Amino acid sequence: MNAPATPAGLLRPEILAMQGYRVPDAAGLVKLDAMENPYRLPEPLRAELGRRLAEVAINRYPAPDHPALRRAIRERFGVPAGHDVLLGNGSDELITLLTLATARPGAVQLSPWPSFVMYELSARFAGSRFVGVPLAADFSLDLPATLAAIDAHRPAIVWLSSPNNPTGNCFDPAAVERVLEAAPGLVVIDEAYQPFAIDSWLPRLPRYPNLAVLRTVSKLGLAGLRLGYLCAARPWLDELEKLRPPYNVNVLTEAAVRFALEHLDVFEDQAARLRADREALAKALGELLAGLPGARVFPSRANFLLVRLPDGPASFERLRARGVLVKDVGRMDPSLRDCLRLTVGTPEENRLLVEALRASL
Repeated sequence: MNAPATPAGLLRPEILAMQGYRVPDAAGLVKLDAMENPYRLPEPLRAELGRRLAEVAINRYPAPDHPALRRAIRERFGVPAGHDVLLGNGSDELITLLTLATARPGAVQLSPWPSFVMYELSARFAGSRFVGVPLAADFSLDLPATLAAIDAHRPAIVWLSSPNNPTGNCFDPAAVERVLEAAPGLVVIDEAYQPFAIDSWLPRLPRYPNLAVLRTVSKLGLAGLRLGYLCAARPWLDELEKLRPPYNVNVLTEAAVRFALEHLDVFEDQAARLRADREALAKALGELLAGLPGARVFPSRANFLLVRLPDGPASFERLRARGVLVKDVGRMDPSLRDCLRLTVGTPEENRLLVEALRASL
């Protein structure tokens, strides 16, 4: 009789050596670690949404390719003519589909680094090689190093997060255009935080055949619905559609997102409020940290702030002990040593954060 199979005997060595993506328990804490919109829908809209969802036929499978939802996204967000959207269970699934579609022996995925961890994880899941090009000291795109890496590695995909997570800044558009012109493969600009940066690469899709724009409704205020969408020319989407799991977007998500798009002005108002609160929080933190050796609040165009403290890990633990959960990103990369990422919350949550940090220092 054969010995029972074990993970160590069956799984790829690189999978066994990896750490999983862990989401910490936030019960009882002021949750400022995941870049969520802290505002719910107004009560009248919540009631209306409840009535809309009650009419959904949950006994039936979703429409195979969600034509009504895709049309609503194209119209509301201005996807250029001749381009369409591919829907995913969050943008994470679309990142996975892109890495799977381009995986072959020797394939490379490339991104400025540090950036969104799922670019690297998904490349490793697919068996591709990941190349991270260090950002400049101010977290801007190191264009000479990036162009040299593109020339050396000929990546199948270049990932550009705009604004970048976890640094919060947008890269110089002229530098991004140089990357688009140099890349031999697809350039995916991840606009997860576009509601807080305003600028978008969507209008430039027709100019660059190798450009795709990745977005999500999560940061807009619909994180629980798990819907991402990839905007690109039809030839790219036709091939990626072959990998999309059938019924990957459920009927309740489709109905809720279509409802939200009918009331997009509500979410845009919330985003404008968060942009203003981001500046107020940055000012308060700058005053609090003034004079501390090495402390800095980095400029941000997202709904979070990157802050460097004299002792990041200790400050993280002290904040948690005082009931505020943020993200310790210092282990991601040496350039982020002693850095915490702080989501912009409601004015009251931001006040609690500043008070907890003052007590921690």
